[in-house]
Amino acid sequence: MSEAARSLLQRWGASFRKGTDFDSWGQLVEAIDEYQILARHLQKEAQSQHNNSEFTEDQKKTIAKIATCLELRSAALQSTQSQDEFKLEDLKKLEPILKNILTYNKEFPFDVQPVPLRKILAPGEEEHLEFDEDDEEGGAGAGSPNSFSARVPGTLLPRLPSEPGMTLLTITIEKIGLKDAGQCIDPYITVSVKDLNGIDLTPVQDTPVALRKEDTYIHFNVDIEIQKHIERLTKGAAIFFEFKHYKPKKRFTSTKCFAFMEMDEIKPGAIVIELYKKPTDFKRKKLQLLTKKPLYLHLHQTLHKE
Repeated sequence: MSEAARSLLQRWGASFRKGTDFDSWGQLVEAIDEYQILARHLQKEAQSQHNNSEFTEDQKKTIAKIATCLELRSAALQSTQSQDEFKLEDLKKLEPILKNILTYNKEFPFDVQPVPLRKILAPGEEEHLEFDEDDEEGGAGAGSPNSFSARVPGTLLPRLPSEPGMTLLTITIEKIGLKDAGQCIDPYITVSVKDLNGIDLTPVQDTPVALRKEDTYIHFNVDIEIQKHIERLTKGAAIFFEFKHYKPKKRFTSTKCFAFMEMDEIKPGAIVIELYKKPTDFKRKKLQLLTKKPLYLHLHQTLHKE
């Protein structure tokens, strides 16, 4: 074993034990943080090129499966549902596998899929896959990894320079209400500005992964700088907010719901807007509310004018 591999395994092992200790002590916030950090480190290693890795391709698949299990346990700790949870005793079975990854050659104890890349589906593609559980390694259709582009959450842009007589808009995404908020893994929101035909008027931006989850709310508290002066937006334009989350079993990031704000709703202060079922309808012609419950996207608007 090389010194680099030994060092990696020691760090991973220490982080794994730290997470499970927090978990067993009931310190759930700390456990979730530890699990998610370790899962990202493992995924990064699993996705590394052969020449830059200390591990074989088979070992990297096992490492990726352990990362998936860490995400499942993290999601279970944030869920109010008790069924089909990934339990602490299940996770503890993986510690010796991680420790002995270089010599481990048995079948992985849980039926989970490795996470080779974070997949982002084009609008409507998740509708096809939603019921296509068995098409794990399909051809070149919607289920094929080659048909998606990888995208990393967190692509926020700075505010544009001010111009005399022109107005810039900052939208603070405070939180979103969802009945199953605790079950969403790595949730983030994609913000875009579209015309009536669904054409982008500004660059698309992704928020970082949400800060925390609490009851039926996922908190973001992040500022979005709209990349065009309000006066220059075309008539009928709207600002869209697509809520996305990662599905470990299906190995892709999916849009769960969306919301939008039209031009006449741009005014300083707080606003709550309704959530609609996917797929995202940028032309706003066939809208279906996500739920009858009083759950919304909570925003705050700030206008900047010279």
